[in-house]
Amino acid sequence: MAERKQAGGVVRKKKSRKVGYAVVGIGHFAQDAILPAFKNAKKNSRLVALVSGDAKKHRVVGKRYKVPVFGYEQLDECLAMPEVDAVYIALPNTLHAEYAVRAARAGAHVLCEKPLAMDEQQCMEMIRAAEDSDVKLMTAYRLHFESANLAAMEAVRKGKIGEPRLFSSSFSFQIQGPNIRIDREAGGGVAWDIGVYCINAARYLFRAEPEEVFAFISKGKDERFAETEEAVSAVLRFPEGRLASFNVSFGAATTGTYQLVGTQGSVRLDNAYDYKGKMTFELRTQGTKKRTLPSRDQIGPEISYFSDCILKNREVEPSGWEGLADVRIIRALYTSAESGRPVRLEPFEKRLRPTGEQEQRRPPTKPPEPVNAAPPMDG
Repeated sequence: MAERKQAGGVVRKKKSRKVGYAVVGIGHFAQDAILPAFKNAKKNSRLVALVSGDAKKHRVVGKRYKVPVFGYEQLDECLAMPEVDAVYIALPNTLHAEYAVRAARAGAHVLCEKPLAMDEQQCMEMIRAAEDSDVKLMTAYRLHFESANLAAMEAVRKGKIGEPRLFSSSFSFQIQGPNIRIDREAGGGVAWDIGVYCINAARYLFRAEPEEVFAFISKGKDERFAETEEAVSAVLRFPEGRLASFNVSFGAATTGTYQLVGTQGSVRLDNAYDYKGKMTFELRTQGTKKRTLPSRDQIGPEISYFSDCILKNREVEPSGWEGLADVRIIRALYTSAESGRPVRLEPFEKRLRPTGEQEQRRPPTKPPEPVNAAPPMDG
């Protein structure tokens, strides 16, 4: 790739037209989705390093991908590698901000899993670190590049269902413990982990920001949820009388759907949020158009897009600001649930929204057997 600015003002020359990535954190999602996806992003991206604290992963995963593996205490050494232009952060939520800021200050571009951080201040620290070091920060919203979700966005944007009025969604599965998703110290919680998808979907379909939120939390007596909630039910009030509601749970049968009802029709997506499997898109206006889209790799397009923005110095969407927009809503939902009252949100301007032009189609990957990493649910 082109020049890369390092901390201290040193500029490193690069001849390669591929962005070299270090993946930081190689848990189940990284091994099952991120690492195999580099095959689908090979035109402009390459995996050059891994960062993990697990000795077996060092041996097996490093050998599998033929790249060096560093411990977390060796992060600075990893970032100093000439081949490392960017990092993909797939760590527990509470570590996102620390590692993103460190990477940005070392001159590496940052692609970070959602939620971007645990509060607005951390998000701003990440955004400012990227700006100060003249590197790019992108929140890993893979559905901003996925065909079915983009088709739903475009149907709404083009007025096919009239004025959008009501969004509703359910996202749930039976989580298998122990798991960082239900570990409070790791930033676990159902709203943080899967509620963020429903919030983001409501925002990109309405193409607006909520003004007020209200939430209920359900905990129950299940031992899995000793530290975090089992379920959250929420309502978001958007401008012009539009409403969004969603239910998310780690203790219910598997589901993942959303529906947006407008004044002249509706759009519905089944298996809306998963990174694997077929998706069913349904548009109802004067008739019904229903189609099933095959399973595709969602991570390869995300990586490829970010690399393209780096190589061509383009503004990214979804940016760090997109991540911040959802974090402030999640925080407000928890505040509402604790207080039993609605919470008003400060006005928030969002200039860029996803469009159909971001669509990229890649074949599904075939991930190898994960090493010391269990999926969050069976099946």
